[in-house]
Amino acid sequence: MAADVIVLGAGIIGVSTALQLARRGKSVALVDRREPGMETSYGNAGLIQREGVVPYSFPQQFAQILRYARNNRIDAHFHWSAMPSVSSFLAKYWWHSNVPRHELIARAYAPLIEHSIATHDELIREAGAEDLIAKNGWQEVFRSQAKLDETVREADRLKREYDLSFKVLTPAELSVAEPNLSDDFIGALKWEDPWAVKDPLALTRAYVALFEKLGGRVLTGDAKSLSKTATGWRIIAGEGVVEAKDVVVALGPWSDTVTKPLGYNFLVGVKRGYHMHYAPKGNAKLNGWTMDAERGYFLAPMNQGIRLTTGAEFARRDAPKTPVQLARAEAVAREIFPLGERLDKEPWMGARPCTPDMMPVIGKAPRHDGLWFAFGHAHHGLTLGPVTGQVIAEAMMGEKTRIDISAYRPERFNV
Repeated sequence: MAADVIVLGAGIIGVSTALQLARRGKSVALVDRREPGMETSYGNAGLIQREGVVPYSFPQQFAQILRYARNNRIDAHFHWSAMPSVSSFLAKYWWHSNVPRHELIARAYAPLIEHSIATHDELIREAGAEDLIAKNGWQEVFRSQAKLDETVREADRLKREYDLSFKVLTPAELSVAEPNLSDDFIGALKWEDPWAVKDPLALTRAYVALFEKLGGRVLTGDAKSLSKTATGWRIIAGEGVVEAKDVVVALGPWSDTVTKPLGYNFLVGVKRGYHMHYAPKGNAKLNGWTMDAERGYFLAPMNQGIRLTTGAEFARRDAPKTPVQLARAEAVAREIFPLGERLDKEPWMGARPCTPDMMPVIGKAPRHDGLWFAFGHAHHGLTLGPVTGQVIAEAMMGEKTRIDISAYRPERFNV
């Protein structure tokens, strides 16, 4: 079987990349070991985060680091046994998170975020997936005035620098917006620009259906079978072998299964996370996507039920599940909203790749013709899928990319 491009990885990044290439007339084979959207792309909070111009940073204050070291929080958890293997990543993550460096990174990261809504909107309309989208932003709720004031100051800065919209809700306004929330909160900050996705898996599948309508092929295969040929690349997938001139590695935290054998040693950490769906008690209703900002968990009214998502867990990618954060978050969440029974048989767990400088790897491989990278999107994979696919497609076709991707190129790792 022949194709113009093989895309490895059928998460939102790989699916969006394959779709953007197919929209430009390329023959594309999308290859994954599982059905599209079943790994990390399934388990997020369901936000297209137009406001997310500042990547999640590593704590800089020593006192705060000591609090995290107690390992009893919801927003972060770690395996002591994994620390030796991830220490180099964490050290560089901490260094890149210092304030001056982090500000430079945010300015380089922002162009991707700024195009997120527009590129999703185009694909959502073409895929007929408008019913999966809520366009009313999301909110952070606060227990202390000091933390709310600090967040509002930062939001004011982001509004000035990146043209973002937000509003502050009083306790009375929050009660009107979310009448079933407890009175633990003294107010909220609502980000008005983002869109929310009621079912991330369904959105991924809608993009896949559009991809197939345009002639794209979805195949089951093992990325480890990728090999170089005289004219391009080949992989064992579907009922046989697929050959193509170009290949895009969009395997998220599993990208190293392809990059390392080819001689690319990217320093990429893994942030694992958990979620569970719940029924509400009685007639209770959660109206909007809500983060308990000072506890570090998220509640989202999804089609499958109310989804509770945790913060990051630092562990080996393939270590067994340890959903202690979920148990901690559930206990707190039940105090502020009438959650009913669990709807999933067991907690879902996913893994997100994170580079030390918090920016994805997007662009052409420096030492192999026809090899392209699109991974490392951490918490913003859903947000950045279509725009990442767009710039990869533009670059592959020799067009001027709508966004300057030089800051995301793999050469910054000296690979």
